[in-house]
Amino acid sequence: MKRVRVLLFMCAVIAPTGVWADEAKPLGENPQVEARLKTLAVELRCLVCQNQTLADSSAPLAEDLRREVREMIAKNMTDQEIIEFLVARYGDFVLYRPPWRLTTTLLWLGPFLLLLVGGTVLVVTLRRRQKTLPETVLSEEEHRRAERLLSKGNT
Repeated sequence: MKRVRVLLFMCAVIAPTGVWADEAKPLGENPQVEARLKTLAVELRCLVCQNQTLADSSAPLAEDLRREVREMIAKNMTDQEIIEFLVARYGDFVLYRPPWRLTTTLLWLGPFLLLLVGGTVLVVTLRRRQKTLPETVLSEEEHRRAERLLSKGNT
């Protein structure tokens, strides 16, 4: 009876695990197509994740874009034609390294400008603060008292 319970328990625990298993997705039939796809996917940005390349992303849209790129490769389109098609469709944002253009200048220079402005504000603020602090001169008695207090703290 105990063996039957153990067997039923094991079946109850092990059997449902197959429900969550996904079917393995086959790699492309043509290794050359897959190699080109990998090369292109590193240069393209996932439109959902935004901080990942198309190769790194597992988002459904990224899978759709990879499938679309695979189809364009199968149609014998060059890498440049594929990139131009995707840029025409999604804009420069689809490129992981967008080109330097007048419209992307702020994108490229923005972080440096913010750092420069922040540093300037910090320096100006510290200089103003330093000017507003009154310079106090201690009398001889205050100086001796401070030395006594400091020497008591060290012992």
